[in-house]
Amino acid sequence: MKTVSHHPRTSIRNGLLAAAALTSALPVSLSLATPAAAQSPQLEQACINVAKTFLLAPTLKTGVVQSFPELDPPGARLTYSTREDAKPTDFSNEIDCQFDKASPPMSVLRFCISDTCYGPNEQDPEKRRRYQEVKAVMDRHK
Repeated sequence: MKTVSHHPRTSIRNGLLAAAALTSALPVSLSLATPAAAQSPQLEQACINVAKTFLLAPTLKTGVVQSFPELDPPGARLTYSTREDAKPTDFSNEIDCQFDKASPPMSVLRFCISDTCYGPNEQDPEKRRRYQEVKAVMDRHK
């Protein structure tokens, strides 16, 4: 009876090829599931509402939207355009919002549009007033 001898390098190579095939498919499925799981539609919508209230815009087109319910304080940020026919290059404006909690009813703690921030502790009375106006409108909709 004749026995077949397998060369160790062939077995190792075949094992590595199989492992590579498995691991190359695995990160794709994990990376697609992970960001969506961390997102918070409630925080995102609340930040969109802050932007609409501040800008006095009935509609707002959003580009990239990210939320961070796991941070302290929780928040969201997004790119936006007030143009009805917004193209991808039009989403150059950015808003960053921070809230007291990640689930409704939530209250806005602070928000920044571009490099200008608005909050209860701002030194500039106009920025503090604009924050109070946005917070008052947002609190009415709770």
